[in-house]
Amino acid sequence: MSKVGLLGGSFNPPHIGHLVCAQEAAEQLELDRVVLVPLHTPTHRDLPADPGALARLALCEAATGQSDRLGASPIEVERGGTSYTVDTLRSWRDANPSDEITLIVGNDVAAEFSSWREPAEVLELARLAIVAREGESELLLSEELSAGFPGSDVVGVTMTRVDISSSLVRERVGAGRSIEYLVPEPVASLIAAEGWYR
Repeated sequence: MSKVGLLGGSFNPPHIGHLVCAQEAAEQLELDRVVLVPLHTPTHRDLPADPGALARLALCEAATGQSDRLGASPIEVERGGTSYTVDTLRSWRDANPSDEITLIVGNDVAAEFSSWREPAEVLELARLAIVAREGESELLLSEELSAGFPGSDVVGVTMTRVDISSSLVRERVGAGRSIEYLVPEPVASLIAAEGWYR
């Protein structure tokens, strides 16, 4: 049995904040590994300057390639179309029936959880971990979700505050500025080699 955390997102591109989040969740929740799951198509928005799902997957693989505890999965990219968490969890469960799954989400995402597709089944398939940056509180939201979905397993994770965003990285690349130390070196090299976000 493996304790696996799934961290979904657009990762357009992945940056050190994503990796800090994954590492904090792995340590605090005693997970064997945390997997970045780039979405294929977002449900409610366009992705600015999107180099494409395969490119974002390659960036996630580059970001996690040097880690024994972090990885990337093509599960949503290969499925194609709009990405719904419940479908991803079902697919993961079918392929890895012995895994204990923890779904890792940020405070902002968790606040919209009740509007997700089949939220009750999401909580049947996985433990929900709500990540709050230092200075924010995930406790109240965790309690609200637990109360709204009796029997669910909702936990909190506190993340070291890292105020970096994918949009900041894209803006700096577009302006010809350095992204060194904002993203892992393999990510910066891949972006430069492919000319993404220019």
